[in-house]
Amino acid sequence: MGRLRIATVWLGGCSGCHMSFLDLDEFLIDLAGKVDLVYSPLIDVKEYPENVDVCLIEGAVCNRDNLEMLLDVRERTKVLVSFGDCAVTGNVPAIRNQLGARSSENVLQTAYIDNAQANQRLPSKDGIIPTLLERVRPIHEVVAVEAYMPGCPPSAQRIRALLECVLEGRPPKLEGEMLRFG
Repeated sequence: MGRLRIATVWLGGCSGCHMSFLDLDEFLIDLAGKVDLVYSPLIDVKEYPENVDVCLIEGAVCNRDNLEMLLDVRERTKVLVSFGDCAVTGNVPAIRNQLGARSSENVLQTAYIDNAQANQRLPSKDGIIPTLLERVRPIHEVVAVEAYMPGCPPSAQRIRALLECVLEGRPPKLEGEMLRFG
């Protein structure tokens, strides 16, 4: 078997899960000898590649760009891991869902008009802000997920435990304390 092709993706969230990934410290050196990191916000690759063995995907599905990325990732990845509470439950980004059926309009109104100190208007050029989905969704509500890694963010210990399963050829499964949220 060749080197594992691993990716990490950041959707609608704070990047705290990726910061925890970097907290793997010396284990990152061991990992670099065993895997190829083929896509991540931590490296300069612009397009998600084909034939990814494992992807840790952080954040909730908040906008059309997130949705398109998630669908590409699922199509091109063997094992998809919901990475952190936002990916697993929607967490903080999903607070927007409480604004009701017109949450995407309500959040833009609140951010750009109601709470603006100056220039109270919605962005008028296409592409300035991604098109918000009417409802923020966790990853598994959109595509199939093989494993869940809760935590806000997950600890480096938890990330390492899951990656060690993968490196040993075992299904990525966390149990007991490793499944605690928050």
